[in-house]
Amino acid sequence: MILLYIDPGTGSMLFTILIGILSSLLFVFRKLFIRLKFTFSAGRDSRLASKQYPFVIFSDSKRYWNVFKPVCDEFERRCIELIYWTASPDDPALAADYKYVTCSFIGEGNKAFAKLNTLNADVVLSTTPGLDVYQWKRSKGVKYYVHIFHAVDEALGYRMFGMDYYDAVLLTGQFQGENIRKLEKLRSLPEKELRVTGCTYMDELYEKHMNTPEPAHEKTVLIAPSWGKSAILSRFGGALIEALLETDYRIIIRPHPQSAVSEKEMLDELIQRFPDNERLCWSFDNNNFDAMNRSDVMITDFSGIIFDYSLVFGKPILYADTSFDRSPYDAAWIDEPLWRFEVLPELGKPLDAKDFPSIQPLLDDLIANPSFAEGRRKVTGQAWQKIGQSAVLTVDYLIEKQKQTEDNCYGEPAI
Repeated sequence: MILLYIDPGTGSMLFTILIGILSSLLFVFRKLFIRLKFTFSAGRDSRLASKQYPFVIFSDSKRYWNVFKPVCDEFERRCIELIYWTASPDDPALAADYKYVTCSFIGEGNKAFAKLNTLNADVVLSTTPGLDVYQWKRSKGVKYYVHIFHAVDEALGYRMFGMDYYDAVLLTGQFQGENIRKLEKLRSLPEKELRVTGCTYMDELYEKHMNTPEPAHEKTVLIAPSWGKSAILSRFGGALIEALLETDYRIIIRPHPQSAVSEKEMLDELIQRFPDNERLCWSFDNNNFDAMNRSDVMITDFSGIIFDYSLVFGKPILYADTSFDRSPYDAAWIDEPLWRFEVLPELGKPLDAKDFPSIQPLLDDLIANPSFAEGRRKVTGQAWQKIGQSAVLTVDYLIEKQKQTEDNCYGEPAI
């Protein structure tokens, strides 16, 4: 009995050692289990990722479905399989009824980019800038990346290096290619292939406009601003709305969606101050077609809706003079006037607070002035080429590049 005696100090030490051994074994087995699970999971993911897709579209936001829908429709019309990946769980594409186009939500943010970074595809089409700059890296399994513009605007409006690492860019007009070439030289980049294919969503918007009669309405002005400190609602606030209420125009106000997030207090104050009535209405519909169709003139700032309204609907604009900070954008690399601000006088007149007392005759003159119709034709010729052909030309190009990737040969870059 004496031989089995262990003093309390030694017993405590042995107990501690035993607990340590058991804890270490538990940690080792747990680590082994996780490693085995990861190995089998990685193998399964690798097998899934090993599938080589001929064509993939990636959209980082549901906002760009209007750009991609005509392309998807054209793939479907030709009975060619296409994969459409979106980072928006409520992308309208997910409800589309296609046989040959497969639309999938791949997660938001980094989850989406993680999947893209291991993608295997011949050709990828996207509006998303920053490939190989931010989270989205060029996948070793992708042979060719193609960027498509989501507006008939200049290339310098992207954040720095937005298009640098694409293999090709589809242009709405040849003017966009000139600045892309300048940036390539300044940054010692290889030349991307540039192809003018037009603007997919504007083609569809124009077709809808031509087939939708303009409803009978009183003279109406549409306020369609961007958002931020330089935008109309922040800069002019209620003063512009008060001035318009003194005219005989009906007023539609369509705030930018981001205003409800970043400028909610300001926006709520204006809505409370100027509630809906028989002369004024606030419009928050996702689709801005009706507001543009039943108005006669638009007041805006630097919003991209300028070109939709002017070039598709053929209507004049008043644009607020704004300062533009070039520093975060590719525009900072090229010391010359931006195309957007050079063409605005062709589409309408600038607006300043001093014009508010005489805004009625200013609006009347804009509507009646025939010179702006000529200006719109001029800008259309520069910015929106291949009208009515964009979806066909885009798909033609993607098929051409996919065949070249199979043959491992490429044509000479050309605008």
